[in-house]
Amino acid sequence: MINNVLKSAVIFIITLVFSIPFSSAQSKSSKKKNKPNVIYIMADDLGPGMLSYYGQKYFTTPNIDKIAEQGIVFNNSYSSTFCAPSRATFITGYNDCRENKYVLTSGKGYKEAAIDASKDKIVQNRIDAVIGIEPDITYLPQVFKAAGYVTGEIGKLDYGFLTTAKQMNNHGWDYHYGYYDHTQCHGFYPMFLHENGNRISIPGNTHPDAAKTGESGSDEQQEQARWDMNGKTVYSQDLFLNKMLEFIRTNKENPFFLYHPTQLPHGPVAIPAIHPEIAFNDDLTQIEKAYASMVKRLDDDLGIIINELDALGIADNTMIIFSSDNGHELYYNYKDRTAKPYRNMQTGQPFNNITDKFYSEIGGDIFDGNNGQAGLKRSNWNGGVKVPLFIYWPNKIKPGQTSDKLVANYDFMTTMADMLGVNIQENKDGTSYYNTLLNKKQKSEEQHTSIAFGSFMGPALITHDGWKLRYFAPKNIFQLYYIPDDYKEENDVSNEYPEKVKALTSELIEKCDGNLDNGWISYGRHFKFVN
Repeated sequence: MINNVLKSAVIFIITLVFSIPFSSAQSKSSKKKNKPNVIYIMADDLGPGMLSYYGQKYFTTPNIDKIAEQGIVFNNSYSSTFCAPSRATFITGYNDCRENKYVLTSGKGYKEAAIDASKDKIVQNRIDAVIGIEPDITYLPQVFKAAGYVTGEIGKLDYGFLTTAKQMNNHGWDYHYGYYDHTQCHGFYPMFLHENGNRISIPGNTHPDAAKTGESGSDEQQEQARWDMNGKTVYSQDLFLNKMLEFIRTNKENPFFLYHPTQLPHGPVAIPAIHPEIAFNDDLTQIEKAYASMVKRLDDDLGIIINELDALGIADNTMIIFSSDNGHELYYNYKDRTAKPYRNMQTGQPFNNITDKFYSEIGGDIFDGNNGQAGLKRSNWNGGVKVPLFIYWPNKIKPGQTSDKLVANYDFMTTMADMLGVNIQENKDGTSYYNTLLNKKQKSEEQHTSIAFGSFMGPALITHDGWKLRYFAPKNIFQLYYIPDDYKEENDVSNEYPEKVKALTSELIEKCDGNLDNGWISYGRHFKFVN
């Protein structure tokens, strides 16, 4: 462990060199372009409470915070309840309660190819047969390509648990590098990744499951496995950072869209070294230090990326968006501190998610990752779906702005089409917030009346004026909350406002294409399996 701390100290010193200057320097190449470069970083399972911008007290996220402070912060930003539908809504522009708008394959398809490289193309052909039935719609990268952009995705690739080069190309990606298998990407030391359809072996990594160590606890045996670096030579985020820098350098003369759906800080908890900022914090357990270090790594990488933009003279012509795929999640147990499956640490009882639900203070989350909200990932409480959304665009977005506009992650496609003058023929579910970015008056059609999202508990609806209808499908229960006066969703007022419940139920059913089961996520209902 001492070696890990010393190693992290070196990393920290290097990171200081790459801190964000936010300089106004501009090269000749950037002056040639009128269209801004766009970089979208989508964190994985990052609740707002994990950022020092929102008050995280155990560590800081200075680079992410600067994006917020020198750009615009959306206070009412919602995504989906977990990764696959979140990326699907982002890529397709439709909410995740709709029917037949995308096909989500199950994971583990590349497991045999991890052991036998010769089977890689066989596996891809098998998956192509499944994803080939996806609808013929407009996908996000196609909007950028229509405006003359080079498009690239690096990290957890595309929107299902499995993908192939054929699907990535069909969606409009010029370049893609990362995991084709989202089950493998729950490990951080892959034996191989894919680049534009080609299998790229990673020497020194020898675990077929990418060294996933599990998330069931933090006992001594598991800690030993976590820090046993045998067969864990190359950390995936190192590869992704290098590829992102290479993509930016290669395309510095042309407008580009770079999408980075990172693994960080999704579990299992895995990091090459504890970050020096928290290495000697006695308030945190070893596994909590490791988890916090994953967030710190994401923040450090953002600093390096923006330093590179500045060095190339294109920082002033680059928009950077930071968000998360869904709300907070916990990836560890610790005796008498927190537990999985989740339960009330004071009573020892599991949460029924009707009359009681997860809160950090009773669920044992020392970081308060959901920022005081109810619930976690997979739930339809706000802690599972409300996410950070920060957008930085020098000389275009006035620093220090905040907006209470109701937005969803599927609004991004419509916003970019608006900015770039691209006409989308379909009637997408998203609305544009481009005028909000520029601090201009919004048009009536740019305001959601409401948004809907699915979950493992059932769908829910949020209105622009703060009402929330929650459907708990297992018990066929509707609950009503007024979020402006009830941030923690403690007071169900459905009995007081039966007409409101009735009206919002009709609205939710409509957004679920007439069937509330469309928003009750389960593997049997939403996933196409690949054997």
